[in-house]
Amino acid sequence: MTRTAFVTGATAGIGEATVRTLVASGWRCIATGRRKERLEALAEELGADKVHAAAFDVRDIEAMEAVLAALPEPFAGIDLLVNNAGLARGLAPAQEASLDDWQTMIDTNVTAMVVLTRKLLPTLIERKGAIIAIGSVAGNYVYPGGNVYAGSKAFANHFTLALRADLHGTGVRVTSIEPGMVETEFTLVRTGSQDASDDLYRGANPMTGQDIADMIKWVAELPPHLNINRLEPMPVNQDFAGFRVAREHH
Repeated sequence: MTRTAFVTGATAGIGEATVRTLVASGWRCIATGRRKERLEALAEELGADKVHAAAFDVRDIEAMEAVLAALPEPFAGIDLLVNNAGLARGLAPAQEASLDDWQTMIDTNVTAMVVLTRKLLPTLIERKGAIIAIGSVAGNYVYPGGNVYAGSKAFANHFTLALRADLHGTGVRVTSIEPGMVETEFTLVRTGSQDASDDLYRGANPMTGQDIADMIKWVAELPPHLNINRLEPMPVNQDFAGFRVAREHH
């Protein structure tokens, strides 16, 4: 039986790599994101019978509901939800940050994720499916300028673990994957600068979208009696020990 995955944020990075990896392993995928032309190109390349392109902004609840209501029959039975869509905006300290940027991150990383998850839960329970959410190490270890992004990812990490508790006994598997540095379009979107993105990743040997997609595939294809609660992958060249001391000058 061919299983079906619903992958958010599939226009680039981890999401696109996940669609490619799952399709290569025999899955069907509903690929969602804002950039319609990228999704349609992906569906054309991998096959319309394998990929259903659904372009919408996850913050637009009505558009989300319309997509869910119009899923073609072969794609209607969803066995796996990959909550990947998310973004960061700005690196300013909280006292200088843009409230618009904060609201965008909350709407995307928190509100859209919980709404979509809630709408798909009845199907996932009926099919004893799985939920894999892409959180972040930023939800576990904060850093300067992380403020609302870090808070939103702490929410994502813990909401996913709370789902695991609520879905006890249903057969639904739930996993929070909380990566460190992954080279995707993430920093370009955050800063608006390709140079800033290049500077961040240069020489760091970061993880790739494919690295995370391989983990998603591994988790998704484990036997139904096994659950991975959380995974925290990081590049070898990055670590979480960042305690700083501010010196007083008298």
